[in-house]
Amino acid sequence: MGAGWTALLVAVVGVAGTLGASLLTQSRADRTKRMEVEAAAAQRREERDHAEALQEAERDRVRAEQSVLLRRTCYITLNTAARQYLTAQVDVLHALRNDTGIDDSLAQLEIRRTAMRESYAEAQMIAPRPVMDVAGVASRRLNAAYGELKRIAATTYRLAEDLDAFEEGVDRSWTHLSEMRQEMRSDLKVDEDPLHN
Repeated sequence: MGAGWTALLVAVVGVAGTLGASLLTQSRADRTKRMEVEAAAAQRREERDHAEALQEAERDRVRAEQSVLLRRTCYITLNTAARQYLTAQVDVLHALRNDTGIDDSLAQLEIRRTAMRESYAEAQMIAPRPVMDVAGVASRRLNAAYGELKRIAATTYRLAEDLDAFEEGVDRSWTHLSEMRQEMRSDLKVDEDPLHN
């Protein structure tokens, strides 16, 4: 009986070993499969995060381009309106000097003044502070010149000294407009040399 039990014990151990090996192999296969699934999920998350980052970068780039286009349009309008406002002031000055076409020049001046106010109001909502600082100086100078011109035009006897003083102020106005334009160009990075960035 001893040999029978030994054979039975060996058989049981053999079957248990075979079953245990199958279970161990299946367990390792399951764990390997789980690890592959987790790795694939992590890879998909990483790819999704990368794609989202690329999309966000693209949205930022588009927003930046739109901002530049919006500011550029605003700056063109403001620069044009300011130059036309000053040109209308010079036209009134010439009309006063020649004592001809004063009413037409004054009417044109009012149109240009209104256009300047509208474009300046738009810029207040769009332009950054450095641009608005110089635009504000230019606008105040133009409006002060407008007041001077209206006062001169309202007088019956126009003194040549008043007209000469106004004409000297025109150069200051052009200087302010030039400074405003330069700040706008700087904001738009128009004058930057790409080779030195």
